Amino acid sequence: MTNVYVHGVGMTQFGTFVDRTMKDLLLDACIQALKEAGNPKVDAVYVGNFMGGSIYNQEILGAIVANELGLGFIPTAKVEGACASGGIAVRQGVIGIQSGEYETVLVAGVEKMKHASTADVTQAINAAMDNDSNEKRAGLTFPGFFGVLANRYFYETDASKKHLALVALKNRENAIHNPLAQFRKPATLEEIMEARMITNPLGLFDCSPMTDGAAAIVLSSKKSPVHVRASAQSSGPTQMQDADDLLSIPAIKESGRLAYEKAGVGPEDIDVVEIHDCFSMTEMLAIEELGFFRKREGWRAVEEGRTKVTGDKPVNTSGGLLSRGHPIGATGISQLYQLVHQLRGTAPNQVEGNPRLALSQNLGGTGSYSVVHILERV
Repeated sequence: MTNVYVHGVGMTQFGTFVDRTMKDLLLDACIQALKEAGNPKVDAVYVGNFMGGSIYNQEILGAIVANELGLGFIPTAKVEGACASGGIAVRQGVIGIQSGEYETVLVAGVEKMKHASTADVTQAINAAMDNDSNEKRAGLTFPGFFGVLANRYFYETDASKKHLALVALKNRENAIHNPLAQFRKPATLEEIMEARMITNPLGLFDCSPMTDGAAAIVLSSKKSPVHVRASAQSSGPTQMQDADDLLSIPAIKESGRLAYEKAGVGPEDIDVVEIHDCFSMTEMLAIEELGFFRKREGWRAVEEGRTKVTGDKPVNTSGGLLSRGHPIGATGISQLYQLVHQLRGTAPNQVEGNPRLALSQNLGGTGSYSVVHILERV
């Protein structure tokens, strides 16, 4: 199978950009990535995006990239997988190169959310749930879903709201040093604990924000210092009532298992991690599902500071979705942007010790999709 390498990455700042269009953000990230890659001939383009049509009235994003950047009459496509759209788009690029169909692929992700009302964005995001179900008709939302999981976690362990707040605090502290992050204002544990409640026990700091932003990556079969050692994807239950264990998200566990198997490594070998912390509770579950810590004991690792930049398993050194921001279609690629810089030794919050293996995990829906990539410094 053909090896795949990273040749360039690009990313806009994440946040609120009333004067920038979705196209402007998308092309900005692509131009950065292509420039870093030495402006190679591109054989295909994949764009991760979730709500371009529903709240921005813009589709055909792949063709727009190819035409605006003069890439020629190459195949392009938009990839949708809810919040995992970016990760799935990267995986399509990897598969295209591994199959021998393409030599070089440009993958980008973008979302423009801040121009719309919270009600409109919330309704659009809810398309990532099974809307023809009793759970949806009963009014279940994403904060509601992860709030239920948090309360169950508290019931089955000695964890409390303080441990979720420690996750949010860690990611805020990381974002302060990331010049591309959405939230760079310091916060205290008390401020996080006492913040406005969204749904019990999740407060404002426990929930990822609405965000504008874009990210891009250039992949190629030509060798570079960063190797894509594994790409894996899984699906899972779309309704809470189908869960065998409320404290398990099978898609995360299975995508991690597949990625470890393809890479020939285990969780103990991973040096730095970017996880889909759409809610603080999601990060707690993911660090367990990916095997970094034992089930129902992730909260102990958080309390002991083991997931901090200085810990033995640094998680979300970018600030994560909670503080770096969550422009849905761009999120999976922005995770890789941070990890590529970690492997190059140029990241904000650079992990000491020359990290060699890095893992990203990108979640869609309440566990409908999960994508895991493992990168290696070679």
